[in-house]
This record gives sequence, C-alpha cells and structure tokens, in this order.
Amino acid sequence: IDEFPALFVAACFAEGQTILTGAEELRVKESDRIQVMADGLLACGADVTPTPDGIIINGGHLKGGEVDSHGDHRIAMAFAMAGLCADGSITINDCANVDTSFPNFIEIASKTGLKVMSI
Repeated sequence: IDEFPALFVAACFAEGQTILTGAEELRVKESDRIQVMADGLLACGADVTPTPDGIIINGGHLKGGEVDSHGDHRIAMAFAMAGLCADGSITINDCANVDTSFPNFIEIASKTGLKVMSI
C-alpha cells in the first residue's frame, strides 16, 4: 500500500480512467495520502477525485506546480518522480525527510535527470 502514491502519479499519464478502492488505510499513514496526493495532483493539473477509500484518476498529463508533502516521505518521492514527466517543474515543500525510507534517494534520482534544489 506504500507504493500507491507512485501509482497515482503513473495513472495520471495512463490512458483512460483509473479507479482505486479499498485503500482506506492510506488515510492513516504519515499523512492522509489519498487527500494529500489528490490535492497535489490537482495543483499540477490532474483530473482526480478522492473517495473515502480511494481515488479516481482520469489519465492525461501533469502541467507542473507546487505541492506540499505534509512531511510524508512517500508523497515527496512520488511527486519527485512526477517532476520527471510533467510538462513543467514541480516544487515540493516539506520533503527533507525522504531519507526515512530511501537514504540515497536524491543522489540516485538526480542520475535520472531529476533536478534538486534545496530552498
């Protein structure tokens, strides 16, 4: 279930509609991952609708934008990867904690083309 934020990002670039249900556990992780991801994806131009136990995502693309990870390392990493495919840049606030689950994330992600700037 921890991988779902990354799957939400992938669904934004897929054709058609992705519907995830039965994932209410996401609402009680380090953040309410369903709502935080929905808010961030909406800020980046996605067509998403959160539901009590999941999310509905209509595929297309992401424009870029500014998102808040709410201190959740998996949210921060998901939006970092979204930045590789979005039409514009994505600024992620409150993401210093990615070392929690992936100590070398910034170093490895930068090798894929991710541009990281600490503000």
